[in-house]
Amino acid sequence: MSTKYIFFTGGVVSSVGKGVTAAAVGRLLKERGFTVAVQKLDPYINVDPGTMSPYQHGEVFVLDDGAETDLDLGHYERLIDVRLNKACNVTTGQVYADVIAKERRGDFLGGTIQVIPHITNEIKRRIAMVSKMTGAEIVLVEVGGTVGDIESLPFLEALRQLRSDMGRGNTLYIHVTWLPYIGATEELKTKPTQHSVRELRSIGISPDMIVARSDTPIDEGICEKIAQFCDVEKRAVIPMVTAPILYEIPLLLEKAHVGDFLMDRLGLKPTKKPNWKSWEKLVEETKKTKPSVSIALVGKYVELHDAYISVREALKHAALALGVELDLKWIHSVDLEKGREIDKLESVSGVIVPGGFGSRGIEGKINAAHFARVNKIPYFGLCLGMQLMVVEFGREVLQTENVNSSEFDRTTPNPVIDLMDDQQDIANLGGTMRLGLYPCELQPNTIALKAYGVDKVEERHRHRFEFNNQYRESFAQKGMKFSGLSPDGKLVEIAELVDHPFMLGTQFHPEFLSRPTRPHPLFVQFMRAVCEKAGITAQEPPLSFENSL
Repeated sequence: MSTKYIFFTGGVVSSVGKGVTAAAVGRLLKERGFTVAVQKLDPYINVDPGTMSPYQHGEVFVLDDGAETDLDLGHYERLIDVRLNKACNVTTGQVYADVIAKERRGDFLGGTIQVIPHITNEIKRRIAMVSKMTGAEIVLVEVGGTVGDIESLPFLEALRQLRSDMGRGNTLYIHVTWLPYIGATEELKTKPTQHSVRELRSIGISPDMIVARSDTPIDEGICEKIAQFCDVEKRAVIPMVTAPILYEIPLLLEKAHVGDFLMDRLGLKPTKKPNWKSWEKLVEETKKTKPSVSIALVGKYVELHDAYISVREALKHAALALGVELDLKWIHSVDLEKGREIDKLESVSGVIVPGGFGSRGIEGKINAAHFARVNKIPYFGLCLGMQLMVVEFGREVLQTENVNSSEFDRTTPNPVIDLMDDQQDIANLGGTMRLGLYPCELQPNTIALKAYGVDKVEERHRHRFEFNNQYRESFAQKGMKFSGLSPDGKLVEIAELVDHPFMLGTQFHPEFLSRPTRPHPLFVQFMRAVCEKAGITAQEPPLSFENSL
């Protein structure tokens, strides 16, 4: 069959939930037997989010092929359970860089370069690449930002053209909008949605479906009003009240017959009947009252929780698998550095230190690693968290304060963490780290091997610095095991302590491969240790949890 395309736009406000909605729709389609891929079109001029501040953009999600992408791709992968590639995230910066490079080469034969057709043609080319690179039967495309933003106009124009290019039967537009609630009159207002749709239609796009988001219940009359004033079918107005459980959204869309509408509108016939039993069990387990375990997440961007969204979700997946409730304590590493919030560490049963860049708050993260090591509290270090675990251990082993990472002290006489050899002469920061999927061989008699149950895995990386092998022997003599190595044995991928219930760090980012019904094995093993520390008996996984890898 011809590839079908579903385009998602947003109205009224940003962060309205387009990404989660697109991911949930993708899950509906996958449950009906279709192969699905999702693409995010980001209007910012940065080439990718790799060099952007987490305070502005949240987490950078890394794919198998090393693409640094928007965090919405994490939603796509987790909810749909797919593995995406670099074609699935497009930015204005990428589009203009390609068009300008072609112009410099003379590809346009001296013609005047314009937004239409040159920029829009490049956008359409990149949209078409998704099905070619993934083989997907249905491609979902989300446009970042809000209708009316000047930055997104070229993307919306490209989507308008695609209906003519591909045919009405192969394209469908879904507009996700917000219904504000006026407390004084106790009513939801549809006027902003009407204006948003009018703006969209002025561009030449008429939505086929409107997903109306709200924090309060939406009655039938509101949906009828939206249908009448926005010229969509009544059944195509989908009320979507904010769900307390993210993973319940696909079930809510199924209940609203969104899947049936898509089949009818796109002329599709499911190859299998949707089976939501495992997903319903997942939501059911989430709603149950369970014993709580406290874990401290020590980071430098904790003011914006989206900066660690994959870590948070991976912890939730593992907690759910073991029948406990996650009580996540957000601790700013700068506070620990200044001697504040130590009492929070004293009250938790586990500590996790995620990745990050820059010297701010580093000593606070080292303090967290020291506290966890000395007090036998389960500790999980991710990328930078692993490196700082090594620095802290090195200071104890070498009994000197001069142990550090050369990332933070270029003159340190003991750089236990140092710049990778192939990173020495790199000048540009964007897209030049060790990125993407790399193999890791697990060593015998280690926590890592016990967790995975296999002796070779592949994990996603994002780093420039690594463990300095000059210190491998001295560290090993003092009780640090290098339980995961690159196949050539040159790179330390996992380090763990011998005389500790769970003090383990990974150079890679295991959080990127965790799934709701298939939690990452290292997170599960960490959560088991946390439960034991808290005096709670972890139950056997209530769902058919499998190894994520």
